[in-house]
Amino acid sequence: MTATVRVVLADYRDAAQAAALVELLDGYARDPAGGGTPLDAEVRAALPAALAARPQAFSVLAYDGDRPVGLVNCMEGFSTFACKPLVNVHDVVVLASHRGQRVAQRMLACVEQEARRRGACKLTLEVLSGNAPALRAYEREGFANYQLDPAFGHAVFLQKKL
Repeated sequence: MTATVRVVLADYRDAAQAAALVELLDGYARDPAGGGTPLDAEVRAALPAALAARPQAFSVLAYDGDRPVGLVNCMEGFSTFACKPLVNVHDVVVLASHRGQRVAQRMLACVEQEARRRGACKLTLEVLSGNAPALRAYEREGFANYQLDPAFGHAVFLQKKL
């Protein structure tokens, strides 16, 4: 990783940072790991303002010089068992040119710092089981399968589209 890579909390109202967020997320959406479909034009246009309107949302951007090379989008939730906030790491994007250079590690450290500042009890994330490089990166950062009792197995992420 070059010495010029820097990580910042995104300002959704900053036009350059908003554009970087949308471009990085769109690139991820186009990738097979992100579903292989570009973001809708309406999503591209509305996303920064929609995130800015949600105080529970925050994002981290990584730059190599002036070039955006990484993004993490996060949403604060709530743990009823701990009676504290939690932070879900919703999207992790690193440009192919910067993978394997610990950009995700640096962004996740920033996420953890912000989560601690918010009083969060844990970080959560979902990852596709076939994405071995991402799984290894997350495990290196201390993420593990979630389970309450080994007899019941680990948690499984499900969805129902509306």
